[in-house]
Amino acid sequence: MSPAIALDNVAVSFGGVRAVDGVTISIAANEFIGLIGPNGAGKTTLVGIISGKIRPDRGRVMLGGKDMTGRPTAARARQGLALTHQIVRPFRDMAVLDNVVLAAGYRRTLNPLRALLHVDRRRETERAIGIIRRVGLGGTEHKLAGSLPLGQMKRLEVARALALDPQVILLDEPLAGLNQIEAAAQVETIAALHAEGITILLIEHNLEEVMRNCRRLVVMNDGLVIADGEPATVMADAAVLEAYVGKGRAEYARH
Repeated sequence: MSPAIALDNVAVSFGGVRAVDGVTISIAANEFIGLIGPNGAGKTTLVGIISGKIRPDRGRVMLGGKDMTGRPTAARARQGLALTHQIVRPFRDMAVLDNVVLAAGYRRTLNPLRALLHVDRRRETERAIGIIRRVGLGGTEHKLAGSLPLGQMKRLEVARALALDPQVILLDEPLAGLNQIEAAAQVETIAALHAEGITILLIEHNLEEVMRNCRRLVVMNDGLVIADGEPATVMADAAVLEAYVGKGRAEYARH
């Protein structure tokens, strides 16, 4: 079986600064991977390359065995890829239900407005209601998305991603800004999606939840992958310790 995601020597620079510097990685179907690293490590840029928001200067992006390098984000969505954003981006003046219906319709059309106005909305509405309940937002269907607290907005991001019927979801800091209870509930939802067979790539600074849930960690620093493997082993790696706490403290931690 082809990997869900395969990156071959991808690299990109901005203003002469190499943000991603020759990353090669393979993610199998139904893996639950944490992508971690200090601020500025290149994580979000790498996800932008995978999702099609950023075109690499070199390298290839494969999704499900198909070369998607240079293909737009919409084409990648049709290949089974979905993305949530660190800064939530719902249509704030639309109801929660309409936000999810729009995403579900866009999976089958080229034009978002047409998706909302012309797709048979009965089937999409039923499906959207099921997805909303699935992520713990039941009862909010007719509330304006912009009126939701941050924890529920983060869940709406996941619901909109699920409406694309994805095989792979890229989650960019889905726990950012959440309190401990909200973060634990959000992770439970994500873990349940993984249990249903969805491949998860999670970018997250909440290392406690990452270590508790991810089966594999990939660590980036300065645009490079510096570690990749089982979480406990990766977090004990000297290069990882140095990236997170600095060389002197890393030496102290090892002794």
